[in-house]
Amino acid sequence: MIKAKIRMSIPISTEGRFSPPTQATHIPCVDPATREQLGVIRVDSAEDVDAAVVRAKVAQKAWQSTSFDERRDLLRRLLAHTVDQKDEICITVQRDSGKTRENALMGEIWPTCEKFRWMIKNGEKYLRPEPVSSGLLLHKKARLEYHPLGVIAAIIPWNYPFQNIVNPVIPALMSGNAIVLKPSEWVAWSSAKFIDSLREVIEAAGHDPDLIQAVHGYGPTGAALARSAVDSILFIGSVRNGRRVIEASAERVIPVVMELGGKDAFIVCDDADIEQAVHASLAGCYINCGQNCVASERILVYDGIYDRFERRAAELVREFRQGSSREGVVDVGAIVTPLQLEVIEKAVNGAISEGARLVTGGKRALRDKGDYFEPTILADVTPEMEIAREEVFGPVMLLIRVRDDAHAVEIANGVSYGLSSSVFSKDRGRARGIASKLEAGMSAINEFGGVTYMAQGLTFGGVKASGFGRMNGRDGLRSMCNIKAVVDDRFPINQPNRIFPVGKKDYGVFSGVIELIYGKGLAQRWRGFLKLFDRKP
Repeated sequence: MIKAKIRMSIPISTEGRFSPPTQATHIPCVDPATREQLGVIRVDSAEDVDAAVVRAKVAQKAWQSTSFDERRDLLRRLLAHTVDQKDEICITVQRDSGKTRENALMGEIWPTCEKFRWMIKNGEKYLRPEPVSSGLLLHKKARLEYHPLGVIAAIIPWNYPFQNIVNPVIPALMSGNAIVLKPSEWVAWSSAKFIDSLREVIEAAGHDPDLIQAVHGYGPTGAALARSAVDSILFIGSVRNGRRVIEASAERVIPVVMELGGKDAFIVCDDADIEQAVHASLAGCYINCGQNCVASERILVYDGIYDRFERRAAELVREFRQGSSREGVVDVGAIVTPLQLEVIEKAVNGAISEGARLVTGGKRALRDKGDYFEPTILADVTPEMEIAREEVFGPVMLLIRVRDDAHAVEIANGVSYGLSSSVFSKDRGRARGIASKLEAGMSAINEFGGVTYMAQGLTFGGVKASGFGRMNGRDGLRSMCNIKAVVDDRFPINQPNRIFPVGKKDYGVFSGVIELIYGKGLAQRWRGFLKLFDRKP
């Protein structure tokens, strides 16, 4: 159950930092763009988590019996609510995350609406029983059935406060599940508002609002949810915390989907349209101030166009406006958490000390207003530098010089991550060939890799340290299901299939059957056929 917001005075420094006590009872919520105190949210205990899961299980028992028409109706109501309340949602997102108004609309509302549209249109198609071949069992029929798992746990990060909530809610509801979310403590204020509003829509539709619940808190609350009696876990976050979730899931042997971030390569071939590639790279590096799991963290540019690419990117980035959208139109906003601001600053300074060349930006900005980092370009970055190997999650473009296609692929694959990727070339065959060699869960040709998210029929997920399992599309929907194999009667034969007692000739007969069906060449198959009539034991 959502806990009521309690306003109280909690000491927060002028830079918005706080160190929660070991036994924290409340989460102080701060606007990172202005350092305005938004209020506090009560921390849920392990007992609160278990109680929420119990309520979800009760609600799910009734929900799993609903028809696809009823589920579509609820999704339509939730979509209508999202469209009607889009301006208020964007304002709430801005205040809790510091992102721009435009990014809140295009990065949170638009993809969410598209996911609703896709699921309403396609969800039933991928959840209906699916006939498959019964092979040699000609008297039988075979099918796959998709049954809900029960209660899904979703442990989600702070970079997309609204989308990260609704993204797992949509397939969970469509597949007949309930869901308990643990949003990041850094966006607890907006998360509580969003989940309360979703619950109101569900209740108004005549269903149990406990189908969607949230538990709020720090690490211990997330750990309690991962170890609770849920039936599956979706985790979006860091590799380190992902390992902890996997360990917790192993205690009860439940399935998990891991989306653990990336270090995406953005390859610009020497025949690419530079203007097209530069603008796409700006989207890849600076959307949501770079706080994006599919951010283009490494821009691999071929020698022949490297200098021109750098000059054009620098011209545009130096014109960026930074600040709070509440004060006017801006291009980039604030960093959501003060801890991430420190990570970005340390990464940039470390790269410069290792020999990277600062082209523009490189330091904190608007210190008197909030938590900002300047849009930054670092050139002459090499694959050996720490910043080229570890996720930055900030507004930093890394320019890496490459010689040719083979060199680009080698560098692109030379990190532990493998989430998304981009390849730019006027020769589409060449671009596709490069993309096919990239170790990634997603690739985009002549586009920023994040656009794959807008094609909701595609899956979303990575390889290597970027995680496993998939969100979105058919496979993401089915990841929330027990995929059950069923063999059924085709004809009412009603005759026993006698296996016991074993006959003396059974081995020889079945040996003949195997050779007849699977043997190599006519001679071996003929021998198998003859064995069927061999009277010897």
